[in-house]
Amino acid sequence: MDPLLSGDVGLAAVLIVVLKVVVAFAVLMLGVMAMVWFERKLIADMQNRIGPNRAGPFGILQTLADGLKLMFKEDLEPERSDPFVFKLAPFLALIPAFLVFAVIPVAGDFTDGSDGVVTMFGHETFMQVADPQMGILFVLAMSSVAVYGVMLAGWSSGSKYPLLGSVRATAQMVSYEASLGLSVAAVLLFSGTLSTNGIVVEQSGWAWNLWMTALVPFVIFVISATAELNRPPFDLVEAEQELVGGFHTEYSSFRFALFYLAEFLNTVTMSAVIVTLFLGGPSGPIPSGAPGWVADYVLPLIYFFAKLMVLLVMFVSFRATLPRLRYDQLMDLGWKLLIPLSLGWLLLLSSIKVAIDVGWNPVLTGAATVAILALGALMLRSSIRTAAARHQAADPLSDPALSDPALSDPDHTSNPGHTSNTDAIAGGGA
Repeated sequence: MDPLLSGDVGLAAVLIVVLKVVVAFAVLMLGVMAMVWFERKLIADMQNRIGPNRAGPFGILQTLADGLKLMFKEDLEPERSDPFVFKLAPFLALIPAFLVFAVIPVAGDFTDGSDGVVTMFGHETFMQVADPQMGILFVLAMSSVAVYGVMLAGWSSGSKYPLLGSVRATAQMVSYEASLGLSVAAVLLFSGTLSTNGIVVEQSGWAWNLWMTALVPFVIFVISATAELNRPPFDLVEAEQELVGGFHTEYSSFRFALFYLAEFLNTVTMSAVIVTLFLGGPSGPIPSGAPGWVADYVLPLIYFFAKLMVLLVMFVSFRATLPRLRYDQLMDLGWKLLIPLSLGWLLLLSSIKVAIDVGWNPVLTGAATVAILALGALMLRSSIRTAAARHQAADPLSDPALSDPALSDPDHTSNPGHTSNTDAIAGGGA
């Protein structure tokens, strides 16, 4: 718990908390503006284009210009919409992103057993707005609440295309929330605490959860987080080729700007969560003779920002290089691969940790667990294939190759007497 709030809370403590909130809000707003510019500029470089270059040096003020333009556009409200929910939905999508960042430690000295405590105006505190004991559960809860903004935006618009986009968002969230939570459980298995500050403390000395959990939970978390953020290649919620503009088709002006802001803000906050869970947060090497302000503020902020930039470049690269998945591929990836893999990996890590704690041979225990998991994987694969075969037998038209053997055997080598529909039509015409 934050030492600032552990004792009697006076006026000074309240003012420090208010200062943290204001600074965090300002940094996030500036960060989102920079993120929009950074993504547009980086993708332009990848595609051999110039990108934003008019407003400000290197076009860095283009996001501000776009925001001001949206402010003065006409605000539309569909005739069949639910007015209250229609106006509330953009805020439900935006506010959770701010709340998630409140529990992220961004600085502090975590070397040599230190817990990241800094001195601010004569009071000891953490470099985060709040450090609740169930911090990581708060992050998961807020990531789940954000989807309500998307769902309600589509439902309240009174139009079929936004509604389809919101229904997709709900199914997508349910599909990937489970694998996201299971990958977090692997981190908690080694950290032993739900506090975000405590998770960073346990990773001090290069004991990052990235390799402590053997990389797999990190990969699963990144894929699941990308789906939760509705970013490419999982942006089926707003697939413009199919749904016009998706859940925000009927939004304009300031409310559309809120959804646009929420998309990029969620990317920044989720990247910060990944840094906290897997990459040691702001921890890093601190020279022994470094002044206190350098060890507590400067170097940790540099380490945190450098790790954050690596993840942001990764998310932008996803958008620039990966094609959008089909909806059935999206569901298959979540339910048939990520959830079983994350659950199996959690069981493997748990068995090895239990074996170490009770004195069993961890190698033999791990090998036995792998054998059991492999058997379960084979059974799962068999059941999936059986279900697919039953589905195709019940509905042959679902597979063109089954409905017309000529498509799978155009030369009729397996059945020379077969006459395809095309041959019959051609023969009749002759």
